[in-house]
Amino acid sequence: MKGKWGSDLGLSARMVLTMILLGLVYVAFIGIILLYVQNIAVIVVFVALFLGAQYFFSDRVVLAASGAHIVSEDEAPELHSAIERLCAMADLPKPKVAIANSPVPNAFATGRNQNHAVVAVTSSLLQRLEEPEVEAVLAHELSHVKNRDMLVMTIASFVTTIAGFLMRFWFFMGVGGNRRDNNIFIFFIALAAIWIVSFLITRALSRYREYAADRGSAIITAHPANLASALLKISGYIERVPTEDIRKVEGISQFFIIPAISRGSALNLLSTHPPIEKRIERLRQMEAQLAGQTS
Repeated sequence: MKGKWGSDLGLSARMVLTMILLGLVYVAFIGIILLYVQNIAVIVVFVALFLGAQYFFSDRVVLAASGAHIVSEDEAPELHSAIERLCAMADLPKPKVAIANSPVPNAFATGRNQNHAVVAVTSSLLQRLEEPEVEAVLAHELSHVKNRDMLVMTIASFVTTIAGFLMRFWFFMGVGGNRRDNNIFIFFIALAAIWIVSFLITRALSRYREYAADRGSAIITAHPANLASALLKISGYIERVPTEDIRKVEGISQFFIIPAISRGSALNLLSTHPPIEKRIERLRQMEAQLAGQTS
């Protein structure tokens, strides 16, 4: 494992399968919309514009939602230095660097490809973790860039987001609208089914990609124990963050290294990350393997 990135066939297969299944969901999604907007040209233009906006501006949307801002080398010299060093080890172009002033310790990567990526951390994470732990977290996020799973997740979230919005919109319109419309109930049920299916598809990819990024961090840093320690600390601190602060960022929780979901939220039933205990167990197994290779 040491020094060898290799290809993750499991991740690649899941990304391809995700896009194929989501393509089928798109067809069903457009078919449902045609029940109300019976103009295919309007729908095609809308979908094309929305996907184009997601592709080119997804990083700005995520940064805005997290409250993160791009920082220069003068503003965060140590953070830039760490990322430059890790990028050299991972054979990656240096991404933009961002910091979010948040009491929620966390980190994420976003962007449309390796040449247009952003790695962001929160101020709380920088304050609470030791330097080797911060580097392990940064290596995890750079692994998402290396694996190219950021764009797939961005596109995958499109149907889920729009279907959820339309469910809420048509619910209120249906309550106060024309009750003689026999399609409203079928429309709502179909949207709910599409939302559930698309969410389950993205959930399967999201959970696996976190394992893949953990492995990538172990390869880049050669110290899996540092990431295990960081994950344990982050999860412990998040449990003590006030609910109102968690709610400010839980909308982009799927991008975080550790999910940030408020207590009592329904999102707790639909985890996008594998259990922290299993991630730490795997990292400790990697640490034991590395120790065996160097002994």
